[in-house]
Amino acid sequence: MKVLVCDPLDPKAVERIAGAGLEVVEKTGMSPEELAEELKKGYEVIIVRSATKVRRPAIEAAKGLKLIVRAGVGLDNIDVEAAKERGIEVRNTPRASSISVAELTLAHMLALARSLPQATQSMREGKWEKKAFKGVELYGKTLGVIGIGRIGREVAKRALCFGMRVIAYDKYVTESPIPEVKMVSLEELLKESDFVTLHIPPDPAGPVIGKREFGLMKEGSFLINCARGGVVDEEALLEALDSGKLAGAGLDVFEEEPATNERLLKHPKVTLTPHIGAQTKEAQARVGQEVADIVISFAKGGS
Repeated sequence: MKVLVCDPLDPKAVERIAGAGLEVVEKTGMSPEELAEELKKGYEVIIVRSATKVRRPAIEAAKGLKLIVRAGVGLDNIDVEAAKERGIEVRNTPRASSISVAELTLAHMLALARSLPQATQSMREGKWEKKAFKGVELYGKTLGVIGIGRIGREVAKRALCFGMRVIAYDKYVTESPIPEVKMVSLEELLKESDFVTLHIPPDPAGPVIGKREFGLMKEGSFLINCARGGVVDEEALLEALDSGKLAGAGLDVFEEEPATNERLLKHPKVTLTPHIGAQTKEAQARVGQEVADIVISFAKGGS
């Protein structure tokens, strides 16, 4: 069985796959056209992360392809429908990076609450502005978690340890998976939360948080998005930041990546990271091992 690794994967995972008797080819940085050409060579399995886009032309050009594995949570970079039409299985690794993304979410919350980027820059400029950075505590604040799946639950558990009140909204969940977390409507969550954090996939209907939703939020509240860029309307976000409706926003994901929205990139109320939610040594090792388990099981006739 031939396996094509299209994006960087933990070396130990590659060794495990090869050690199971599979032929592994690592070829990263391909354009969609280059991928389509490469897949004509008869790979039965391809492994991608978020960089490689597996669209319909590549899937239709593939010869003998049976399995696409996304080393990560979402599947928005894979044309799942086109794969399904050709009988190609699509799998991902939803558990591996949950803790890392949750910790990054809390990092953004703390950085915003205590103005860490601004204080750092001030000191680098030789200043000692001790009274300029009056922050807020997380303790006693209300955190609204939109999407109480694996990552949302990990965020909620950590927020509870900070002494926060945690409420949640989920389109598909009505009963709370955590006794201390109350399930509410989206409107109620937006009105009550001091911090709102998103952990949902993109909605084909458009952004989940836009001008209307920002209008419902508390004056001086904070928004964190470590989910997907398309779930937040960036122009509406900028309007909410500029008006003072929001005290700040923490963003790991953007409508367009790499991010090009200069107003967002330079906004003083925004903390920014370049889609690094899963970029920890531990998460990458877990992702790699989960990918290896999927591929080896598939090669042995499992699922």
